[in-house]
Amino acid sequence: MLINLTSTADANSVKKALTGLGLWLETLLDQDGTATGFIVKGHSTPVDPEKITAVDGVGHIFKTESQHPKVDLKCHKSVDVGGLQFRPAAPTLIAGPCSIDSEERIESIASQVARAGGKVLRGGAYKPRTSPYSFSGFGAPALQWMRRAADRHQLRIVTEVMSEHDVKTVADITDIVQVGSRNMQNFALLRQVGEAKKCVMLKRGRSATVSEWLMAAEYLYASGADSVLFCERGIRGFDNETRNLIDLGAVALLSHHYGLPVIVDPSHAAGRRDLVVPLSKASIAAGAVGVMVEVHPDPSTALSDGPQALSYETLRHLSKSLELECIE
Repeated sequence: MLINLTSTADANSVKKALTGLGLWLETLLDQDGTATGFIVKGHSTPVDPEKITAVDGVGHIFKTESQHPKVDLKCHKSVDVGGLQFRPAAPTLIAGPCSIDSEERIESIASQVARAGGKVLRGGAYKPRTSPYSFSGFGAPALQWMRRAADRHQLRIVTEVMSEHDVKTVADITDIVQVGSRNMQNFALLRQVGEAKKCVMLKRGRSATVSEWLMAAEYLYASGADSVLFCERGIRGFDNETRNLIDLGAVALLSHHYGLPVIVDPSHAAGRRDLVVPLSKASIAAGAVGVMVEVHPDPSTALSDGPQALSYETLRHLSKSLELECIE
């Protein structure tokens, strides 16, 4: 936003008044060094334009056009996936293994997720790994294992798609198509996923700004996506005490300012199972519509991310902490 001053304005007085409203300002100067207006910085508090124009000395306000108009149309609207609504008043628990390692295991996990009050089963059939020698998933067979297990326990499923060639396979089987952190700005993939016209879980890139995250969602909506769930999974930080830096400020911003549905993945954010429960509670308090956590019956034998996977007992503890209905 650009705020112009009148010719008789006292720039310092105007700046103090606008700062008091919650605006962060950058002063615009003419060739003589005289203040002619202010640029309102993006991290300012939203203020009613009428309150700004009411300040003595303010001339005109010029609003910049949004770069993500299709995302803006979705603000303050709930996301519905087969009758399951994602909204802050009733947080959704999404849980499952990082990688689907066998049909028997995913059946056991699905049963425990349902008993803990979870509504969505997560699991990786195609896994992006830093090393080409690491386990990268069982592919299409694992999708079928996951679908059958979820149907038996009345769960929806979410899984990641990595390649444009696999979009149809994944979209035909899953309820929510996940775009992972590494692919947040893979624009060719985003277009293909959007054309599948499904609900998409869009994970934030490790070094992505909120603006870049929103623009990735704009790609999905522009290509036909039904709805988008934004997933905060931690960004790159300078301290290695936790695996990533969970950005609850971004969660609050998207939830309260933009009115967009945010899921938080505290498992990937922290990389430590002992922090998953408190971070989940903090995420819901910040406005998230749900949390997505990793769970495994025997983390020591998990094919990926065992150190951050919850036990069944801790999953139930998490569920009770979020005041979800568990089956005893």
